[in-house]
Amino acid sequence: MGSVTTSRPYRSALREQQAEQTRELIAAAARARFLEKGWSGTSVRSVAAEAGVSEATIYAVYGSKAGLASSLIDAAEQRADVRRAVAELEQHAGDPLAQLGVLVAFDRRLFEVGGDVLRLAGEARRQHPDLAAAFDDGRRRGDTVRATVFGGWPSTVWRADVDVEKARSVYALLVSLEAYDVATSERGWTPEQIERWWHTSLAELLLADALGGER
Repeated sequence: MGSVTTSRPYRSALREQQAEQTRELIAAAARARFLEKGWSGTSVRSVAAEAGVSEATIYAVYGSKAGLASSLIDAAEQRADVRRAVAELEQHAGDPLAQLGVLVAFDRRLFEVGGDVLRLAGEARRQHPDLAAAFDDGRRRGDTVRATVFGGWPSTVWRADVDVEKARSVYALLVSLEAYDVATSERGWTPEQIERWWHTSLAELLLADALGGER
């Protein structure tokens, strides 16, 4: 009986790993097709062929072509190494300044390696409601993560005029793809420079003891 019980968690973990790998394959294939053919020119069949899976598998994972739109955001987040961000947030639990840096670093990576998809999705969303829903859902997901992280910090961390809701708004206004594009394309900043500027600016705008007293 012991071997049976032990094997069940193993099989379950293996199935989860395989499901995640399949999801990543589909997301990468959808990204490639979307960048090459646009949303209108991307079919479930073409994504299945690119990913090396059946159409039925794509429908099982994402439900429809509308659901497939969310894979574009998944692909961008995977390329930005969302797992690394999650691990680093856990590693720096109890250190608001470090966690703020993790959030900013992830968004910089997201814009750096996934900006092509996000820009095209942002433009195409006006004509394609499926893309608009996926795009907006991705933004909400990021905002929810920040709300959770900020909500775990003690009230003494914040400047006198700041709470979690205001912190979320300030972050969203400052850290955006549009700001990233202006900094890197128009002002000649490197991605590392804008990441440092975001981190320093947010610390000064939000935290009572900005940068731990280092100026």
